Amino acid sequence: MSAFADRLFEAADRFGPLCVGIDPHEGRIPALFGGDTPEGVERWGLAMVEAVKGRAGVIKPQSAFFERHGWQGMRALTRILEAAREAGLVVLMDAKRGDIGSTAQGYVSAFLEAGAPFPCDALTINPYMGLDTIEPHVAAAEQYGKGVIVLARTSNPGSADFQSKSLEGAPLFERVVEALAPMVERLKGDCGWSGLMLVTGATGPEEARRLRELAPDALFLVPGYGAQGAGAAEALAGFRQQGNRLVGGVVSASRSVNFPAGSAEADTLDGWRIAVTEAIAAAQADLVAAAGT
Repeated sequence: MSAFADRLFEAADRFGPLCVGIDPHEGRIPALFGGDTPEGVERWGLAMVEAVKGRAGVIKPQSAFFERHGWQGMRALTRILEAAREAGLVVLMDAKRGDIGSTAQGYVSAFLEAGAPFPCDALTINPYMGLDTIEPHVAAAEQYGKGVIVLARTSNPGSADFQSKSLEGAPLFERVVEALAPMVERLKGDCGWSGLMLVTGATGPEEARRLRELAPDALFLVPGYGAQGAGAAEALAGFRQQGNRLVGGVVSASRSVNFPAGSAEADTLDGWRIAVTEAIAAAQADLVAAAGT
């Protein structure tokens, strides 16, 4: 299997930098699909995969919204992941795992190994228990051609509570990224980018620029665009100029493309599909225009 970084870079190069979240928020699955039930979530998620196909190359399911439905929800997630793989989409699993030793290995077995029950191309990781909790994921990524997505500077309002606290003269998030440098190098693909991705929120463009200085070859996953208030220029602040365009990762949009105006009231699948595909196309066009051609 090719390196994850190469697959992600190719998908963004072909379609643009939009990553479509698959986030079945409580109470927001349209009645058209059966509402907020495991069956409704599955039907909605499969329809989202079809809506993304040919319009974006990357999706990011949020595991928590499936976990809340118990085993039936996780069965729905499995089927959505299978459909995404058949559609040729790159899948970033947003599960924010992070634990010691054998527990970390359990997460690896669940998401990253060959034959994993929840197969994805990359998994989000919380680094704040230390590098030893990240190592099993990086080792598996090397073995199986997968990626590891480490929280650096997140987009939520409380991110500064800890991430921006000074540690030896620099914010904690900078110290974390500095410590990741050897792992960034280990997961480089032929494209020159690394599959050790960094989460850097669109709501902190200056921090994103600083992270690019610290990790020039790490691909970025950028949340906070759209519903959280950041625009395309802010979302791409940490990307790097290559020729006449900006490259360096993907920008996630979830609520703005999962639940656009008119989708909840649609009484036919065609009506829902029009609302969602137009929202996806508009977000992609916005980001592509900001990135240049």
